[in-house]
Amino acid sequence: MAKNIREKALKIEQSKDTRPYACVRYVRLSPTKAKIVIDQVRGKSYDDAVAILTYMPHEAAKVLLKVVKSAGANAENNKGMNVHDLYLAEIVLGAGPTRVNKVYARGKGSADRIVTRTSHIKVVLGNKE
Repeated sequence: MAKNIREKALKIEQSKDTRPYACVRYVRLSPTKAKIVIDQVRGKSYDDAVAILTYMPHEAAKVLLKVVKSAGANAENNKGMNVHDLYLAEIVLGAGPTRVNKVYARGKGSADRIVTRTSHIKVVLGNKE
């Protein structure tokens, strides 16, 4: 029994992803609007991604820039990697919970809901080889 548990723990440890990453959750940003910005930088080098996001006029670019810089800082400080040798290996975008916070009056006594969407963004960096 104990041998099986040790083997399982060893298998989990070996399959664990050791690449540097950063994530932001519950950011008040629609996933469809964030996807437009994410598609522009997916697969780019770290320096190119930072340059592109700095001069993009979208609100999602500001949020994504903070996440990318945070992942770079994690790589530099925690893993001892050189930031200039990294690229954006994965960017995972997920929809967070939606909130109904207002009601919009419509004709004939009916109403529409104003839905506030949120997103979860995870950036994983990898080494160029």
